[in-house]
Amino acid sequence: MTTRTAAPLLATRALGRATLARQLLLERAELTAMEAVERLLGLQAQAPRPPYYALAARLAGFRPQELSDLLGTRRAVRISAMRSTIHLLSARDARLLRPLTRAVHDRTLRGSFGKQLAGVDLDRLAEVARALVEERPLTFKELGARLQEEWPERESRALSMAARQLLPLAQVTPRGLWGRSGQVAHTTLEAWLREGAATRGPAPDSDRVPDPDPQEALPGVLLRYLAAFGPASVKDMQTWCGLTRLREVVEPLRPRLRTFRDENGAELFDLPDAPRPDPDTEAPVRFLPEFDNIALSHADRTRILAPEHQGRTWDRNIAYRVLLLDGTIRGLWNIQLAGESAELTIEPFAPLTRAERAAVEEEASGVLRMTAPEATYDLRYGQVAGRI
Repeated sequence: MTTRTAAPLLATRALGRATLARQLLLERAELTAMEAVERLLGLQAQAPRPPYYALAARLAGFRPQELSDLLGTRRAVRISAMRSTIHLLSARDARLLRPLTRAVHDRTLRGSFGKQLAGVDLDRLAEVARALVEERPLTFKELGARLQEEWPERESRALSMAARQLLPLAQVTPRGLWGRSGQVAHTTLEAWLREGAATRGPAPDSDRVPDPDPQEALPGVLLRYLAAFGPASVKDMQTWCGLTRLREVVEPLRPRLRTFRDENGAELFDLPDAPRPDPDTEAPVRFLPEFDNIALSHADRTRILAPEHQGRTWDRNIAYRVLLLDGTIRGLWNIQLAGESAELTIEPFAPLTRAERAAVEEEASGVLRMTAPEATYDLRYGQVAGRI
């Protein structure tokens, strides 16, 4: 009988520094927007601006137009994927991750609308919805109304939300473009990418890949997750993607991985050569958007958010933009535009030292310049929570 040696301990601060390094938050990286989007396995994108602020915090010399151009040329898309939430993904990762998370979308459909859709032929609903959105992009309100023509006794919202779970629906531009606005309208991912290829010409060789088999792709995706978010437990992986029973996928990978344990004794997996910086490595101030994946991709979030601050970044259905200070979330921020002026408000969770205040204000000035380069700026400390 072989006795497994106790795995080395990674304290909470060490875990945090490791994840910050993977997330490009210890120093800004010299990467293109596309390279960063793929390295990070997508960006949470429930609202238009969070992906831009996420990359501004991570990339040297980031220009919002670079990411906007990726969406405009359809090399990147906004689509429901992990956790059945909207992410900005490269086109090829959308083709990989949307099918892989199909079980998550099916579970959401059963849990949220199962009773309202009892007796509805879901295959037929998907077929009708596909034809409608491929004829022209539709908002969910428009799609629900059109689906009610076939199922008049059903609530329109339940029908359109069912279509969202059943089909890979991509949000069409101008939604999500920097400095633009537009309704949240959808077509299928296949139609959106097909039409984009017709207008821009053949895709780069790196984008021309066959649609993968989700089950065959899952181990590789989990390795990419560890590269972007590790070290991590199986529960962390499940929290990130929404899938269950991942232990049986991770176990065959064990010989290729290093194992650790956290302060609660949970087993953590990691890539052997992934960065694990010294816990005392300096972590710079960063202004992160609401829904940033670094705060949503672990079952145990104490590596990025101290227990005493749990619950302060959300208020019912509202998520706040967060201030990263010394490697953890230590405050909230918001920015408001009015004509030719821009005001950024910061709400620290605790008083700042003089050095912290100087670093916060220097970083804030960069956020203001990116958001409204022609505006006059006002930076203030005050309440953010409850005022958005």
